[in-house]
Amino acid sequence: MKITVLKTKSLGFIGGGRITKIFLQAFANKNCEFQSVMVYDANSEVTDSLQKQFPQIEIAESLYQVSTHSTLIIALHPPVILETLDKLTEVVTNDAIVISLAPIITIEKIAAKLKTPNITRMIPNATSYINEGFNPIAFSQGFNASEKQKLLEMMKLLGHTFEVEESKLEAYALISAMLPTYFWFQWKELTQIGTQMGLTPGESKDSVSQTLISAIHLLFESGLSAGEVIDLIPVKPIAEYQAQICEIYQSKLISLYERIKP
Repeated sequence: MKITVLKTKSLGFIGGGRITKIFLQAFANKNCEFQSVMVYDANSEVTDSLQKQFPQIEIAESLYQVSTHSTLIIALHPPVILETLDKLTEVVTNDAIVISLAPIITIEKIAAKLKTPNITRMIPNATSYINEGFNPIAFSQGFNASEKQKLLEMMKLLGHTFEVEESKLEAYALISAMLPTYFWFQWKELTQIGTQMGLTPGESKDSVSQTLISAIHLLFESGLSAGEVIDLIPVKPIAEYQAQICEIYQSKLISLYERIKP
């Protein structure tokens, strides 16, 4: 089994919630070895649970302890990031790499709190859990070029990681990172309906999953217009609700975007 060795990297996670678990699982899937991986979370129940799943990680006893790592990943919700950074101003070294995984808080705001020029923001996707993420990343202007390349190579272990303008990150948060939540419950419900109609759970799951994959390819790769694709199926059982569903997307997502964009 191939092992990806990144012995020069020591990772420190501030926050031990869902996204930290996603990162750690992605690295574990690739048998990735680091010099050290340490996690700090104010809630000890969170870190205890995380260490049971990933026994190789270390649990930091303080914010100071985790913040001395060469690569620091801030896995916190936006409202608490700036106040946390205030505590790190004298701790994070001048050559440290700082990665924020949250929307709203810009590189400029992070840079105002820290001495290092190596600051990046990334909007990770839950599908990174199986190394199939779609992860846009933006770098500070003064980010060290050689370290940037190394970081990109590391993040590609999570899936498709690509550089974008920082101003686009919040759009990606809504149209990529949150996108599965708009559909997962529907796919689950359709799979259940299939079993109610007499399919086995396996048959229903295969029917939904394989048709979805093919339908995505048809819409985006066939060369047909969206209207031509939609016209290929004459019977549309929920067509009367289509306008209502589109209005929900428009009102909810545009409204949320207006609230989270810097």
